[in-house]
Amino acid sequence: MANTAFPLFRRFSVERITTALKDTPVVMVIGPRQCGKTTLVREFVDGDRAYITLDDDTVLQAARNDAAGFVRGLDRAVIDEVQRAPDLLRAIKKAVDDDRRPGRFLLTGSANILTLPTVSESLAGRMEIVSLLPLSHAELRGVKPAFLARAFTGKIGKPSEIMIGHDLVRSVVIGGYPEMVQRKDPKRRQVWARDYVKTIVQRDVRDIAEVEKLEQMPRLLRVLAHHSGQLTNFLEIGGQIGLDDKTTRKYVAILEELFLVRRLEPWFRNQLKRIVKTPKIHFLDSGLLAAMLGLTTERIAKDRSALGPLLETFVFSEVLKQASWLDGASMVHHYRDKDQNEVDIVIENDSGALIGIEVKASATVNSGDFKGLNKLAQACGKEFKLGVVLYDGESLVPFGNHLFAAPMSCLWNSG
Repeated sequence: MANTAFPLFRRFSVERITTALKDTPVVMVIGPRQCGKTTLVREFVDGDRAYITLDDDTVLQAARNDAAGFVRGLDRAVIDEVQRAPDLLRAIKKAVDDDRRPGRFLLTGSANILTLPTVSESLAGRMEIVSLLPLSHAELRGVKPAFLARAFTGKIGKPSEIMIGHDLVRSVVIGGYPEMVQRKDPKRRQVWARDYVKTIVQRDVRDIAEVEKLEQMPRLLRVLAHHSGQLTNFLEIGGQIGLDDKTTRKYVAILEELFLVRRLEPWFRNQLKRIVKTPKIHFLDSGLLAAMLGLTTERIAKDRSALGPLLETFVFSEVLKQASWLDGASMVHHYRDKDQNEVDIVIENDSGALIGIEVKASATVNSGDFKGLNKLAQACGKEFKLGVVLYDGESLVPFGNHLFAAPMSCLWNSG
C-alpha cells in the first residue's frame, strides 16, 4: 500500500542518518514494517547511489544465491529489507573492509538482524544503527520536542498546546503507523492492522526463524495485547494458547525482533535488595494495540478503564522515540519493589542521571500517585533529576522537590 500521507511528515531521524553517512561506511535503519523506512531512505537516493529492495523476489533470489557477487557490483547503494538475505551483511563487511569510504551502504531492516543466528559476523565498528519507529506525535505536529533533554536538567516547561479528553484518546487510538494515521474510519484501521499482522507472520517470521507452530503467532500477539504494560509471566501467557514456557519465550523474542513488542527490563542497583526483577512487555505502537484489542474512541468513552494500559503504551513509545533523538545513549526501564511501589518508565542516560515517569489516565492527581517516584528518588539520590506524573489534565503542578504533575501535552514541548 502506498503511504500517501507519509511524505507530509518530517522524520527527526533524518539528521542522525545524514551525519552518520558522512563518517561511517554502513548505516542501517531498523524498525517495524510500514513505519516509513523506505520513504525515509529514498530521500538519500541520488545519481550514484542505487536503490535496491529485497521485497522484489527476483532481486531477493539474486542476493541469496550469490551475496558476494551481488555486493561486488555495487559502489554506493540503499538496500531495503536486508533481513531477507542476511548473508549480504558478510559480503558488505568485506566490501567496506576493502574500501572504507563513508556512506557506501544505507540499509533498512524490519527485523533486528544483529540478533539473528544466521549472521555470523557483525559489522561492529563499520556500521551505525538508527532506530525508526512509527510516527511520533511530535513528528505529526512537525515540531521536535525537548521534553527529555530538559527533564535531565531537572526542568519541565508548561505545555505549548493542550490535548486532553477526546482529542488525547483519539491520538492514542490512532498511533503512529502512517497507514493508520491516514485512515479516518476506525473499522478501516482495524482491517489494516489485521492484515499487517497476517503479513508479518506469513513472511517476516519465516525469514528470521524456524517456527513449528506458526499459526500460534497471531494468537500469541492477541494474548500479549491483553498483557501490555504488565509484568511478564511467560508460563501464564503461553498457557492460554497451549504453549510451554520455553516456546513462549522464543516466540515473544521473535515478535521483539520484528519490533511489534518490546521487553522493558526493571531498573535496579545491586545494593537494593527489595526490587522486583521481572520485565514488562509493551507494544511499540498504541494504535496497533488498540486495533488488536478492538478499542475505539467510542468504546473508551463508555469504559475509561480500558484507556490506562493503552495510554501507558502510547507514552512508552513516545519516550523511546525521543530517547533515540538525544545525543548519547539512554536506557529505558521500569521500577517496582516488593512493597508494590512502581514507576511506569525510568530513563537513565549514559552519565547515570535518571528520570521517572508515571502515567495516569484520569484528569486529577494526588500525592499518593507519587509514592513510587518518591521511592525511586530515595534509591537514586542526586542522580534523580525529575519525577513526573503525566495525566489527562491542563495544569502543571509541583508536588515536591523535582516532582510534578504535568499534562500529557508536556511530552511535545519544543523548548
